[in-house]
Amino acid sequence: MLERIISLFLFLSHLALLVRGSALTTAIAANERLCFYADVDKAGEKIGFYFAVQSGGSFDIDFDVKDPNEKVMLDGQRERQGDYVFTANTVGEYSFCFENDMSTLTEKLIDFDIMVESEPRREAPAKAGQISEHTSALEESIFRLNGMLMNIKRTQKHFHTQDRRGFSIVQSTQNRLFWYAVFESLAIVGMAVFQVYILQTFFTKTGRRSKV
Repeated sequence: MLERIISLFLFLSHLALLVRGSALTTAIAANERLCFYADVDKAGEKIGFYFAVQSGGSFDIDFDVKDPNEKVMLDGQRERQGDYVFTANTVGEYSFCFENDMSTLTEKLIDFDIMVESEPRREAPAKAGQISEHTSALEESIFRLNGMLMNIKRTQKHFHTQDRRGFSIVQSTQNRLFWYAVFESLAIVGMAVFQVYILQTFFTKTGRRSKV
């Protein structure tokens, strides 16, 4: 019974690490700048930022992350994806902006995740030696499971991104082949009509000359 209580306590403590988070998919039009915001309530919190371009152009995007004082924390140009964790030393609103300035026609589809984490201190047991061995063993197991789950989550994101990019490439190739086939068919029909016109004109002029 005691071990179950300890497990529940540690599990709830672990859930407290994930204070706020959001996973979104958004489309950014050509020459558009789109920003999202996350609030940090106290200094020292960890911010996780992940993004991946799912479709559009060369699968790249410009981005920047700024703190409440407009100081640039992260930035990049023509990045296809990124996975960052940094410490928020300033309390306030952090901005996460994407800019599709390099494209004049192509829309970009982006999958991103913004997560604000806190790290509460571990409190020692009420009495020395009481349930400390059980606590450390359970904590180690929970953190090991958490690491494995995070690896699985990142692997799933990687395969999801590769699948979306592959689908986008296949769809783009299919559209190009379709329009190429349409253009080729129109060219063949136009060439046939032109040849018929040339032959008809040739024989018509020849016939008139024979009459003369």
